Amino acid sequence: MSNPLFTWQTEAWQLIQGMRARLPHAILLFGAEGIGKTIFAEHLAQSLLCETPDGAGHACGTCLSCGWFAQYSHPDYRRVRPELLDQEDAVSDDAEADAADKTGEKSSEKSAAKASKTPSKEIVINQVRALADFMNISTHRQGRRVVLLYPAEAVNTFAANALLKSLEEPNPNTVFILVSHGIDQLLPTILSRCHKVPLPMPKKEDALAWLKENKVPDAETWLALKGGAPLAAMAMAESESRSDLDVFLKEVSEPSLDASLRLAEKIHKLDMSTTVTWLQSWLYDIVSVKQSGIIRYYPSYARELKLLADRVDTHALHAFVKTANEKQAVAKHPLSPKLFLEDLFLNYATLFT
Repeated sequence: MSNPLFTWQTEAWQLIQGMRARLPHAILLFGAEGIGKTIFAEHLAQSLLCETPDGAGHACGTCLSCGWFAQYSHPDYRRVRPELLDQEDAVSDDAEADAADKTGEKSSEKSAAKASKTPSKEIVINQVRALADFMNISTHRQGRRVVLLYPAEAVNTFAANALLKSLEEPNPNTVFILVSHGIDQLLPTILSRCHKVPLPMPKKEDALAWLKENKVPDAETWLALKGGAPLAAMAMAESESRSDLDVFLKEVSEPSLDASLRLAEKIHKLDMSTTVTWLQSWLYDIVSVKQSGIIRYYPSYARELKLLADRVDTHALHAFVKTANEKQAVAKHPLSPKLFLEDLFLNYATLFT
């Protein structure tokens, strides 16, 4: 099996392999979102279950254990993640089945039934409790059992307490692999029971090479927009939100009260957290241009950003950056998305009027 890891993950892989003889019972992989941490974690899980790993510790890809793992049917492996992620995969699989099935009636009905439920964005206590039976029986192949949990910050309070008990009293030959995009959001008690392994942001040239290898158009623009995270850049380039982002950038680059109301009307049905992130990145660039002349996220809007930086008061700008950060904290549950955005964008526009 060829090494599927990204070049910027090599050092972290070697670090874990150096601990292989006395592997910690819980490993926390952390770093920026969109750099391939989950891919790394799954490859690590497979390698820990593989019966004939190679000299560098990579899974062979051909043994019985690797075959089970590839089909997500390994008896000594469990993956714990929010129901939302499971449903997205299921809907995707149903869509492929519809394309293969001339009638597509049965799978469409299944997909509609799944979509009718509101999937949880959190990892809940029942998911963690379900691991008890799994960890209290003998391993199928007399080797390790592996639990992969991601993203760790999605674990709600009740589930975190249950998870903490498993981490405090680990079963023999059980390895937990946790993945986190925001290590500061995790309980200190969980952090203290995990061996923390950082996964770095790739160098710009490595990220661009990977994007171009995967034929992502305008790779440099998308990479800048996602703060240097290549997988996030590719997802954004392929998503339907590209046109929504263009609308957003057009309106915020020419701020006015009318533009604020137009923008809220056009994009209030989008994910609020994503929209606020776009604005936070835009504000970061205005601050950065004003202080150092450097643009990180929106280099193609350099002229507009410089003009706005010249027009805005520094103290007012920093105060609004703080407001945007506070809005992000409640963006997932606004009472009225449209009013939420109107208030946010009108306050933004007043910075320049």
